[in-house]
Amino acid sequence: MKRLLNFFILISLISFTFACNSDEDEDELTKNGPFAISELAGSWDATKAQFSVNATSVDIVQDGGSAEMTVQSSGRFILTLDPVDRDAYTVSGEMIWEKWQGTYYFAIIWDDYPGDWDTYGHTYDGNTLTLNGGSDTGEYDFNNDGNFESCSVHFIFERS
Repeated sequence: MKRLLNFFILISLISFTFACNSDEDEDELTKNGPFAISELAGSWDATKAQFSVNATSVDIVQDGGSAEMTVQSSGRFILTLDPVDRDAYTVSGEMIWEKWQGTYYFAIIWDDYPGDWDTYGHTYDGNTLTLNGGSDTGEYDFNNDGNFESCSVHFIFERS
């Protein structure tokens, strides 16, 4: 009987451990955070589209090019980058919030990397959206050789 009681206690402790395991460390992806992602729906023009790695930095807009973004209410977006020294190209993805340990982080799931996302520092006031990414949050072909390099990004968008 004592052996059965010990077995029952062991099973109870294991069950209790799993039942009390908090989901606080789990990532939760959502469309509602400090503001609803749907608020970004519309067209946006960049006043800054900067890509940086080590001591190299390129700002497409400052160099005379452009960057325009169209966002759907679902958070899906298309970003058209048009540098002055090469053909325009597009990238796309989905904007979300990553909730982790009670804090919301602005995030993008890039279509080229489904199931993975990068988080960005951001500000948003209804008409201006800034995004600042750490290392490896963007890619740019710095020497125009057809090979994109991982880099950090800094965008400032104005609602158009």
